[in-house]
Amino acid sequence: MADPQYLVVGGGIVGLATAYRLQSMQPGCRVRLLEKEPEVGQHQSGHNSGVLHCGLYYKPGTIKAVLAVRGIRQMVDFCEEAGIRHEVCGKLVVACDDAELGRLRNLEERGRENGLEGIEYLEREAMLEIEPNVGGIAALRVPQEGIVDYPAVCRELKRRVVANGGDVVTGAKVTGLREQGGEWIAHTPVGEFTGSFLVNCGGLHCDRVAEIAGERRVTRIVPFRGEYYQLKPDRENMVRNLIYPVPDPQFPFLGVHFTRLIHGGMEAGPNAVLAFAREGYRKTNINPRDLWDAVTYPGLWRFIAKYPRMTALELWQSFSKRRFCKALQKLVPGIQAGDIEPGGAGVRAQAMAREGELIQDFCLIKRRAAMHVLNAPSPAATASLAIGEEIVRQILATE
Repeated sequence: MADPQYLVVGGGIVGLATAYRLQSMQPGCRVRLLEKEPEVGQHQSGHNSGVLHCGLYYKPGTIKAVLAVRGIRQMVDFCEEAGIRHEVCGKLVVACDDAELGRLRNLEERGRENGLEGIEYLEREAMLEIEPNVGGIAALRVPQEGIVDYPAVCRELKRRVVANGGDVVTGAKVTGLREQGGEWIAHTPVGEFTGSFLVNCGGLHCDRVAEIAGERRVTRIVPFRGEYYQLKPDRENMVRNLIYPVPDPQFPFLGVHFTRLIHGGMEAGPNAVLAFAREGYRKTNINPRDLWDAVTYPGLWRFIAKYPRMTALELWQSFSKRRFCKALQKLVPGIQAGDIEPGGAGVRAQAMAREGELIQDFCLIKRRAAMHVLNAPSPAATASLAIGEEIVRQILATE
């Protein structure tokens, strides 16, 4: 296709990285990105913990594992080149009791299979040298993990897309899509825009964008809000860098952890509760359409039936600071309720199947003149440049 014109919907970090990769992998192509907010990176890309995930948890051979390992290297190189604040500070994954030791060893093996370098299994004495206040009986030290300023990455990607001749249109919520005469026509409040190939990176709204482009919603985005506390300034020294739990395979979410922020401060969390709006960063944010979309979806109720205890505990933690603190004490026993105060929140665009299963891997749907990114869970921000590369590779393979 000579001098193609791409229409990218969604100005989060994945959409921006995809637009950037289209330009670098297909020089001379024309790219236009449509973003509904006044600026790029306003939702998942700007409401996360800012962690550089290196691919420890993911099943070897999955798209998620491959892109996470490749993506963190690309993201670190990108930040170094652009002068974006980041730090590869490492993290501890902590086994709190004997029951978690086997899973910790399995994580160590999985990390090595995924190509992570420098992983160390630590007994308690060695753990305390790295994190003096940590609990547990053993840990993995994962030196490649880090922290970064993702909003700055989004701004730099936008700058590069525009500098390379692309067009980033903000305030352009896509309300309609139709294919006509070999072109896609996108309807927005600021006008109609056309492109011969559609790339849907709609994030929290990707299933709806796909639907108005003619796709059937086989899976649905169910928004889960992750709520954080932060350590008070005089207690931030209780944690040096990142402390994570060993994942429980019986539960679909990772659990609370500690994260040092790139601009200062220490976050603790998140929990995971149903958000009543896809952009519902507060308990009081309610969007009737979003709420109806979630509660009328059989998959949500099957999910709750499968994980009733977890659902109840997460909801309890949302309303009880003491319960939240108790969860944190598994990792840092000395933390008290008076040491933490409410922090920020993010909303995870979680694709869910009708059977109640969470879609864990990235989901890319190819069509003749369209590519739909229908699930891009963590580590999507870390792996965004690699995801963009993979999207473009698949697009070019279909042309």
